[in-house]
Amino acid sequence: MTKNHFLYTALATILFTAITSCATNKTKEKPTIPFEFIDACKKTHSAELDDTVPKHSYKNECFVREGEKLFYRGDDRYTSRLGVDISHHDGPVDWKKMKAWGIEFVILRTGYRGYQTGYLIQDKMFEQNIKEAIEAGLDIGVYFFSQAITEEEAEEEAQMALRLIDPYKKHITLPVVFDPESILKDEARTDGVPGEVFTRTSIVFCEAVKKAGYKPMIYSNMIWEAFFFDMKKLEAYDFWYADYEKYPQTPYNFTLWQYTDTAESVDGIRLDEKIKKPVDLNIMIVKVEENE
Repeated sequence: MTKNHFLYTALATILFTAITSCATNKTKEKPTIPFEFIDACKKTHSAELDDTVPKHSYKNECFVREGEKLFYRGDDRYTSRLGVDISHHDGPVDWKKMKAWGIEFVILRTGYRGYQTGYLIQDKMFEQNIKEAIEAGLDIGVYFFSQAITEEEAEEEAQMALRLIDPYKKHITLPVVFDPESILKDEARTDGVPGEVFTRTSIVFCEAVKKAGYKPMIYSNMIWEAFFFDMKKLEAYDFWYADYEKYPQTPYNFTLWQYTDTAESVDGIRLDEKIKKPVDLNIMIVKVEENE
């Protein structure tokens, strides 16, 4: 997945100032909890989180690392599965070697919207990746890298993703994910788009996915959850949470955690010697009763 995950300090400061100033409007106040977190640049941020939004009950001590692998153990309520997310940036991979290494599921990029042109583009490795992942016997979900700035564009992105996965519908057992991103190193069409717009586009995408018979999910990080999304309006949806600290910092519900973007020991990656990048690894936390 193309990385943005965390905004730089200046942007976060501007967003926080805007949000806290809005909080002076007494007619819109919600119960809040003070919260601090660290971004990818190790900068600490302060926010007021919505205390009415459901919180997860995972225990930090149950996240157990074995090398680059992560497991959730010691809590009878949950078990875990190990996964990877892949786009054409990762080049060709050997899915069978990945599975033998311990990968149980994959989230594949279907496509993306150009962050300047606004064009919709299919991931050039999607067809090959999904066919080979199916052959390897992995559980499969997908995501769409969004640059939608209107509800109409979010609908377009959802329909493109749904069209691409339709031939493989019976193999899509994991969510179809809306991945709204900010572009840090270049000008982008989403620059300056307010959080309320991202909240609405997330809902439009997720509802289209749900209507088509798939499970929707939203990709996020702590910056997005603190300063962009109205988490109350999105509490009906599952979240794929990205955070590269030792433990997940968000108090909000999530079922997938992208816990690293620097994994290098995974078998079957970097088959193209020109590709040097590591891969993202994810843990899926599953309620025990859902497996029974």
